Amino acid sequence: MKTVLIYSGGLDSTVLLYSLHRAGHELLTLSVNYGQRHSKELDAAAAITTQLGIEHRVVDLTTLTPLLANSSLTDVDIAVPEGHYAEETMKATVVPNRNMILLSVAAGWAISMKADSIAYAAHSGDHAIYPDCRNEFAEAMDHAIRLADWHEVHLDRPFVNKTKADIVKLGAELDVPFEQTWSCYQGGAIHCGRCGTCIERREAFYLAGVPDPTPYADNAPSVETMVSNDWRL
Repeated sequence: MKTVLIYSGGLDSTVLLYSLHRAGHELLTLSVNYGQRHSKELDAAAAITTQLGIEHRVVDLTTLTPLLANSSLTDVDIAVPEGHYAEETMKATVVPNRNMILLSVAAGWAISMKADSIAYAAHSGDHAIYPDCRNEFAEAMDHAIRLADWHEVHLDRPFVNKTKADIVKLGAELDVPFEQTWSCYQGGAIHCGRCGTCIERREAFYLAGVPDPTPYADNAPSVETMVSNDWRL
């Protein structure tokens, strides 16, 4: 099966990359530069796909950045929220219509390459915060993509019912180089350990019982402190 994977270089999409690679998919990987402050994830994606010998393309959509306003990921004047994912604070990290844009670009490439599917790593923990990770959205996009051309391509979401901890467990089984992946929304030299995606990442390793090889900033609370203080949702 030929698959276009929307690949950020983050933990979830890297586990999906390794899973599809192990399953024998012919993979084409697509990363998108939409002006995200954590563009270090694009470097991680390039390095990991090079190691695996998998084709990787980066699409430059930075001309869209001014149109994707009111998000802390694309506007440096908006602070990245710290703490656990919660509806009101984490709305600041929503990039308007991001997944539809990414999926549309991936669909064009998939159709032109006569691929069978497009895959992305949305998981169960994404649904509450990100509207474009909900099942209803993905089902509508799958239907639209199937109708977009005479060559039918479907949308694959194998992690849709998995937790982040489930994904970490699978990644450990697949020998994923977690230390090479990038999650932090701050985009600093190392993971801050305090933003929502860092906390979600750290908690996933803790709950999965898998050692976390990620270096975090010195002022990041310990994962034991996070759990004892009931930072979990």
